[in-house]
Amino acid sequence: MRSLTMRCCFSLAALGLIGPIASVGETLNYVDLVNRMIDLEQLSVLPVVGETCKQWSSYDRTSKYDEASGKYLHWDANGDGNGILRREGDKFVLAEMEGPGCIWRIWSARAEKGRVKVYLDGGETPALDLPFENYFSGDTSPFIYPRLSYDLNNKGSSGQNLYFPIPYQKSCKIIAEKDWGAFYQFDYTTYPAGTKLPTFSIELSAEDKAALARVNAYFTEKLGSDPAGKRVGEEILEGRVTIAAGAARDFSRIEGARAITAIRVKPASPYKDREDRMAALRQLMLEIRFDGQREPAVCCPLGDFFGTAPGENYFKSFPLGMAEDGYYSLWYMPFGKSAELRLANGGDAERAFAYQITHAPLTKPMEQLGYFHCKWHRDTVELPKDRRPDWMLLQTQGRGRFVGVNLHAWHPRSGWWGEGDEKFFIDGEKFPSTFGTGSEDYFGYAWSHPGLFQEAFHGQSMTENNFGHQSLHRWQILENIPFRKSFEGTIEKYYPNEKSTLYACTVRWYLAAGGVDPYGSVPAAERHGYCVRPPQVEGIKVLGFTAGFTQIQDTSDWPDGTWKDDDQLWWVGGKPGDKLDLALPVRENGKYEVRVVLTKAPNYGIVQFYVNGKKAGEPIDLYGEKVANIGPIALGTFELPAGERKLTVEIVGANEKVVKSFMFGIDQIELIMR
Repeated sequence: MRSLTMRCCFSLAALGLIGPIASVGETLNYVDLVNRMIDLEQLSVLPVVGETCKQWSSYDRTSKYDEASGKYLHWDANGDGNGILRREGDKFVLAEMEGPGCIWRIWSARAEKGRVKVYLDGGETPALDLPFENYFSGDTSPFIYPRLSYDLNNKGSSGQNLYFPIPYQKSCKIIAEKDWGAFYQFDYTTYPAGTKLPTFSIELSAEDKAALARVNAYFTEKLGSDPAGKRVGEEILEGRVTIAAGAARDFSRIEGARAITAIRVKPASPYKDREDRMAALRQLMLEIRFDGQREPAVCCPLGDFFGTAPGENYFKSFPLGMAEDGYYSLWYMPFGKSAELRLANGGDAERAFAYQITHAPLTKPMEQLGYFHCKWHRDTVELPKDRRPDWMLLQTQGRGRFVGVNLHAWHPRSGWWGEGDEKFFIDGEKFPSTFGTGSEDYFGYAWSHPGLFQEAFHGQSMTENNFGHQSLHRWQILENIPFRKSFEGTIEKYYPNEKSTLYACTVRWYLAAGGVDPYGSVPAAERHGYCVRPPQVEGIKVLGFTAGFTQIQDTSDWPDGTWKDDDQLWWVGGKPGDKLDLALPVRENGKYEVRVVLTKAPNYGIVQFYVNGKKAGEPIDLYGEKVANIGPIALGTFELPAGERKLTVEIVGANEKVVKSFMFGIDQIELIMR
């Protein structure tokens, strides 16, 4: 059991990383703000009056709320790259805020050489004046910390991120010059009136730089360890729990005014294969109740609780991770009297786990703190038609903070599954104070890039090239969203369930006692086994191919919507000389005319067909200025014996006008007996 122990040998106090939490009339220096970057305990403190977190972004400004009708207009508008606040001459105003406040996060999909200037507290000279791309290069002062300022284009994905406190006392105005790029997000907290904050300067003190360097080093070397180190009065519970199929077991109870500071778990019985892992980590449900709650505040499949799905996908982030030697959670979970932990096994196989629970006395009265909530769900709320395509992440009432989500997207058809803006409505807002620019943008990457990446606050821990399973996470630790009455968070979902794209998400938030948590336990049958690949295109069976790959491509959004069942069989990655073999199912001996329905497009090739090895017709040029469905095209009449015969497609070239990708798409194969 000791192999699970991964204690940190330093503490917040020893590193100078303990800082106060803003409240009315409080004074925060720059080091205090930097320390928030690795302080999970402060998230549990309930928000005070005047504390907000909002976002400026380049979202499409045609999306509006019409007060007269009470309807949302152009809510699915998707021109999200160039929205701005206004123009001032040849300059672009990207954001304006009133203080006291602090920018925590800056993101872009395409930051370029045009300068972005940040004016603070009415100053005539910008506090920051850099080419926009240098905010994210990790090598330009003051942003010289590569785990805080980074371009994922250099890390196997895409997208540009800066997590760095930029405080101001009175005001902030952000202006971009020509050629700044496209797409931006600025996430910022506004503190209660009377809070004293420093005005950011690139001339950081030695103490400020040391604090930033310590955070950068922690994110580089220590992810998975608790930055608080060993706390005063800390205790560790260790053990092993075995849960029979269909059974549930309480495996730990903690008494007193304390907080769980770490949960570590390691499978203690072998999995058969990846499919078995996927089943186990969805069929096992972790429940945690605090202070005698009737319903658990934590109710989540075990794998999703640790931040990824489906199955076991190794990654490390600040609060959560999975590795070969075990899974870890560092979320701070306070309670006034007791905590009870339970595992329920909804599967048909016995499961065993070793566990380690770290807990410590509270450092603040429970009355000032919220309970940690973690809930897994699929579809929960059907929103009005004018809200399409919003999909509910979290809907809750009371006082608390939203702190992040991991999303499991199942997308068994080709094409980009995301493209959906996040929208956060706080305390009954009619128009969201956070309005994003795309699903991948929310998770900190860009351009639907399928590459894996892992950073302290976000990552893509599992992908099947955007065709199958995807698992993403974002922890809003710095830019957590405080609310006093209600929180409603959505993300757009463009493909409906009937087009086979399904979302499952795990949301995390803190909520004061008496708040409304509408999410209950989801039966095991609805947590696992629902990801089913759709049938083949109109019965077309692939026998083999010499290069590239094939997949079912959704055509429902294409202008010429004449493809049968809104899909086609798509072959990409081939070149002249490569062949694709398709099955010709012949019911009885006879003479048959063979016909095909194909697709034309700007990047499609010239193909030659063969029936059972015999040339069928002449080469067909599938170039077209626009994507269009063509056919049926007669390939000839052939004597065919009963059984599974073969239709071969050979790439023989490309039109001189074509982008030479040599793609091929087929909608239908027809056999007509003559």
